[in-house]
Amino acid sequence: MSKIVLITGGSSGIGKSIGEYLLEKGEKIYGTSRNPDRYKDSKFPLLTLDVADKSTIDNCVKRIIEQEGRLDVLINNAGAGITGPIEEIPEEEIKANFETNFFGPINVIKAILPSMRSQRQGLIINITSIAGYMGLPFRGVYSANKGALEILTEAFRMELKDFNIAMTNVAPGDFATNIAAGRYHAPVTEDSPYKNTYGPVLKAIDEHVDDGSDPMDVAKLVYKIMNTKHPKVHYKVGAFMQKFSIVLKRILPDKVYEKLLLNHYKL
Repeated sequence: MSKIVLITGGSSGIGKSIGEYLLEKGEKIYGTSRNPDRYKDSKFPLLTLDVADKSTIDNCVKRIIEQEGRLDVLINNAGAGITGPIEEIPEEEIKANFETNFFGPINVIKAILPSMRSQRQGLIINITSIAGYMGLPFRGVYSANKGALEILTEAFRMELKDFNIAMTNVAPGDFATNIAAGRYHAPVTEDSPYKNTYGPVLKAIDEHVDDGSDPMDVAKLVYKIMNTKHPKVHYKVGAFMQKFSIVLKRILPDKVYEKLLLNHYKL
């Protein structure tokens, strides 16, 4: 029997790739977008949902439950990038990014849990980031909220154990998506004390995304997890060195690892 799957942020990038791949595998897919009408060519239905607006979350979940009678899988994918020296990123932009990348997924989970609990089964996959495993220069806010979502999942898993609801993280590295186009980035200004360091790092970040892996790799991993009886707590997907950087952080002294990052970003 096909699984009923909800993918937040399903109009482009990783979310779109996941939706199209799962559709090919015979699953019933609902994606979301803040503006579904912009994506007339979507291969699966896109429902209106803004993770920063609880009413749109509740309406979206209610519509799927009324139409399908159940919701088997939630893929918390909607997110936004943010770059800049932490000192120079406006407070409202930091809060907005946490609203999208951290509080948004929590609110979607909360909206779906009553239904999954009543049907005594469900799977929630939170799309995080390898950046969430380490503090990256000029990506500190993004690293912080993605890391927070990773930790939150660990706690959620134990709280949901008695309800037969599984939860896991999938942490992608750099993938070829349009995330750079929608990212907030603090401007590189002439009078900034970070001008000579932030500018080159921002350029390198964008190049890493442009040269990133195929988002379909994430989709294939998601499908594998959906067919795993007992999913692990954490999954990583991406280039070897990006995944290996997490291993290095675990085994190297903090200052040695910090030096590796400084060398990588030429700081």
